[in-house]
Amino acid sequence: MTRATVNVPAAGVSRTALDTAWDRIFFLVGGAAAVWLTYLLLELSFQWGWGQIWFTFVFWAMLAYLVLPRLHSILTRLYVPDYFIGRARTSDGLLGDPVNVALLGSEAQLHQVMRRAGWTIADDVTLASSWRIVTSTVLRRSYLEAPVSPLFLFGRQQDFAYQQEVDGNPGKRHHVRFWRCPPGWLLPGGVAADWLAAGTYDRSVGFSLFTLQVTHKIDEHTDDERDHIVASISDAEPAASVRVIRDFSTGYHSRNGGGDEIATDGDLPVVDLRATAVTGHAVPRLPSDSRNRRPAPTVIGAVLVAGRALAAAALALSIMLFPAAHLEPLLQPGGGAGGSGTGLTMDQAQLALYLGLAVVVIFALAELLMAWYVFLGRNRARTLTMAVSTAAIGLQVIDVVNGGPGITLQTNLPGLTLDILLILALSSERSRIYARRDRKEPKRIAARPGGRAAI
Repeated sequence: MTRATVNVPAAGVSRTALDTAWDRIFFLVGGAAAVWLTYLLLELSFQWGWGQIWFTFVFWAMLAYLVLPRLHSILTRLYVPDYFIGRARTSDGLLGDPVNVALLGSEAQLHQVMRRAGWTIADDVTLASSWRIVTSTVLRRSYLEAPVSPLFLFGRQQDFAYQQEVDGNPGKRHHVRFWRCPPGWLLPGGVAADWLAAGTYDRSVGFSLFTLQVTHKIDEHTDDERDHIVASISDAEPAASVRVIRDFSTGYHSRNGGGDEIATDGDLPVVDLRATAVTGHAVPRLPSDSRNRRPAPTVIGAVLVAGRALAAAALALSIMLFPAAHLEPLLQPGGGAGGSGTGLTMDQAQLALYLGLAVVVIFALAELLMAWYVFLGRNRARTLTMAVSTAAIGLQVIDVVNGGPGITLQTNLPGLTLDILLILALSSERSRIYARRDRKEPKRIAARPGGRAAI
């Protein structure tokens, strides 16, 4: 078979390799810093008395949504195979749902058949849709377009997902995610496919075994969901044909990313939709390329950078409104304020204060500009922002190691928390992919039978 090779200029290789190295550093820094922050919160909780009650919730949130996901992300890069094994992966790198349906046909044909079969396309995961599914699940209100969590295949999240709600309760539903296969890509054994899909049935809401996050729990008999998907397509489209690859993937099927057990015979149906006649506007509003959707971690990172700018602006405002309070620590003993200080005269202290004010104002404006660039998905802004936060965290660590003042809620804990959350958000896989969506990777990539890119 002929292998098509992509050549990337040396300058592009050098720049992208450097960006990748920085991303790995910040990824590890975020994980270590998250563990440290959780330890600090645990240590401080013993000083809060009744505060330990609400700290239990804070500790769980930190552990479930920051520490464990990042630790899983670090470890799974070492032990989870980075090639197609018939499983999707979670955003933390854990093995997710089994890939149990393959399809042939265009995107328009696929959308038309799924809608004709009674399936509803799922909303994107946004803050608004996430809040709506939480309230709908708690109040048992129908939400036909409820979002599904992102799973990854071919290094990207699903292109779109469809679902069928059960009994008007979003906590129970049939759902299936779809990924477009790369051009020229073949299933192991040399079988062609245009789309791969992972279908499972959500039976309830519970806690993930691996991350302790609140998530949907799937029914272990994934073959039943697979057969339901194929049957609904066949009923809606008589022109569709189905062939089955027996015992396609029986390995790696124990638990999914939420810790739910999986039981399957490993058969893979290949549904051929190429004879489907497309009528009207068959492709819905969702874009095919998920990399162009601004992910929540990028938005959160931009908000946190803006928060750092607002904190600097608040300091500048305080200096302008209450200069005496800021002059006092700078004055020499007995110099106007009568307290111990740096030994400066009044004129020197005023000059230092004005210079400091100018620096704070410039920093605030620069951070606002950086927040906007991060929101737009500029990779250099993302990298520089994480570098600033890493330096701030490093200075805190050095200060603590050298016997400086400890980390307290009243002083430096809020700023430290902001820097750690910022690194965790912007070093995430989704934020990295979005920021580098237009960058060519420094690899020689060739399509190879069996579903793995030759690098």
